[in-house]
Amino acid sequence: MSKTGLLAISNGQATDLANVPLLDIATFRTTVITEVSHGSRLAAFFGYAADPDKVELMAVCADGREGTIGLCRTKVHQAYPALTTECPAAHWFEREIAEQWAIRPEGHPWLKPIRFHSASRHGHDAWGRPENSPIEPAVTEYFQMEGEGIHEVAVGPVHAGIIEPGHFRFQCHGEDVYHLEISLGYQHRGVEQAMLGGPDKRTIHYLETLAGDTTVGHTLAYTQLLEALNNCLVPPRAQVLRGIALELERLANHTGDLGALAGDVGYLPTASYCGRIRGDFLNMTALICGNRFGRRLIRLGGTGFDLETSRCTELLKRLHDARQDVEVAIGLLWNTQSVLARFEGTGTISKKICHDLGLVGVAARACGLEQDARQEFPIGIYQFAQIPVSSMDSGDVFGRAYVRWLEILRSLEFLIQELKAMPDGPIQGWPGSLPPDKVGVSLVEGWRGEICHVAITDQTGRFARYKVVDPSFHNWMGLAMALRGQQISDFPLCNKSFNLSYCGHDL
Repeated sequence: MSKTGLLAISNGQATDLANVPLLDIATFRTTVITEVSHGSRLAAFFGYAADPDKVELMAVCADGREGTIGLCRTKVHQAYPALTTECPAAHWFEREIAEQWAIRPEGHPWLKPIRFHSASRHGHDAWGRPENSPIEPAVTEYFQMEGEGIHEVAVGPVHAGIIEPGHFRFQCHGEDVYHLEISLGYQHRGVEQAMLGGPDKRTIHYLETLAGDTTVGHTLAYTQLLEALNNCLVPPRAQVLRGIALELERLANHTGDLGALAGDVGYLPTASYCGRIRGDFLNMTALICGNRFGRRLIRLGGTGFDLETSRCTELLKRLHDARQDVEVAIGLLWNTQSVLARFEGTGTISKKICHDLGLVGVAARACGLEQDARQEFPIGIYQFAQIPVSSMDSGDVFGRAYVRWLEILRSLEFLIQELKAMPDGPIQGWPGSLPPDKVGVSLVEGWRGEICHVAITDQTGRFARYKVVDPSFHNWMGLAMALRGQQISDFPLCNKSFNLSYCGHDL
């Protein structure tokens, strides 16, 4: 199926690379900008080596209205006219392309590294520096304001808690934040580069540890993608087990986040209880596979572990107990005026800004965007057991918190329903080898939001390019926008309401 200038495929589908339209740069720009302006989101936009002199750019546009994924590509040499000026959702992607391929998007409003690693072509990088010149993380220019009473506040990369590094630069007048600039890259591990030439025995472990709190989400995106490439059918029982694991991951993280939000406003009852209940949900995943984060559970062709009757019964009992506990603990938030006074109206993002930036997941649904890959691009068990989209329209901390609460309730209902109706049968399909010169796309609604994996195979059926887009990649700019016009003391609360991943962004 095709649209104007795009090849439309389904989630978890592969096609010949030659089928993807190869457009001139002007047509490519118009096609992508038009598609996004009409409601699609830019799920991925990346470069890969086409020949020694040129880089090929590929755009992946997710159309939730049609449930299709549109692909198109173009070839560029040393520069091309940036999309960002007319499609802000491309902003972060184009900075990444410049850094990875030394291809300069001309006209980009703020072109600077996002991970601070060095790549060069033709003897120089996208910023004109000599080949192999060293790059130090966060050594760069920042937005600056001038005037009486203007001051700058720098936070990180070393923080007061046991968290990963990230640098935040605030431009303030008194307590009011005019702009927050976020500088990352301290966790860059070169995962995409390590994927080239795969898959091999290490590949799945890269995905399981890409973002540790999203082990199930990223591993599921990877296995669905490989299953699409080699036409592997996953048995129904394994599809249910995968859905159970994904929703348990969502429950654990949403519960932990709501507890942390309560802690940020000094409301200790919910903070104390949710920390323990989060552990209960993690332990349910461990009941299935022996690991609280779900490692070794999702495997190519199915799952690595089954759930016999006795453990299924035990899991149902634990879910019933946890549901009672979480309803009490989190219910306190919505009945405490001091909590609501801090949540409501704090860190607000408009629906338009949300769409323009291409935000995903909880952050997008809290702004009134009804987007959820489980509904829009259903695959696996979600083709047969749909979970309603949970949304709000306030766009503030309260909206992001309440969307999490609605998703907790609906994930619990889904899990109990699926455990009571577990189909019999095997848990493992039998994949073959990867075919040559193919491209495939896999979308998974992780607990933070949409995860996108794209693979391109070479003439031998190995990975010529493997692209990962964690939801945090889309949403860091959303956090920056949420701080505009806020008090600087609101930063911890706004930051936790997004709860984005440093390592998922830095790869």
